Amino acid sequence: MLKIISIIAMVVIVIYVVLAQTDLKLKVGDKAPDFTLQDAFGKSYQLSSYKGKSPVVVYFYPKAGTPGCTKEACGIRDDWSKFKENNIPILGISVDDKLAIKKFVDDYKLNFPLLSDADKKVSKEYGVVGMLGYDKRVTFIVDKNSKIADVIEVKDIANHSKTVLDKALALK
Repeated sequence: MLKIISIIAMVVIVIYVVLAQTDLKLKVGDKAPDFTLQDAFGKSYQLSSYKGKSPVVVYFYPKAGTPGCTKEACGIRDDWSKFKENNIPILGISVDDKLAIKKFVDDYKLNFPLLSDADKKVSKEYGVVGMLGYDKRVTFIVDKNSKIADVIEVKDIANHSKTVLDKALALK
């Protein structure tokens, strides 16, 4: 019986490791795919509009309102003034619809753009759609020339905001 339980545990661990692996399409130095997406209020944001002006933080998150995504977004909200004073835009993207994102923004008084990629087109271009159909927690720092300067598979949610601010500031 113990042997069977050990085998089952090993199978579960292998499945978890396979599902958790990120096989990102984009790497440092690649051109960041351009996109135009809307926030919950209907305002459009186009990545290429920042070209030549400043680095841009493009972060993908799994699901609005979940504990990890809330902690990550609230960290950015709390540090937003530092991003703003350094002219570093942040675009948060998930496959949530606009209604779910609006509720998330309203519930947590989020003060930066969260964009809906409900058709998953942009998420697929960036290679961040996970096995369950939600975005993986991955951040891309895009430089002034629209090249990917850094790819961060976010593990430290609590310090995510500080990490991306420091990396983006290094590109200014």
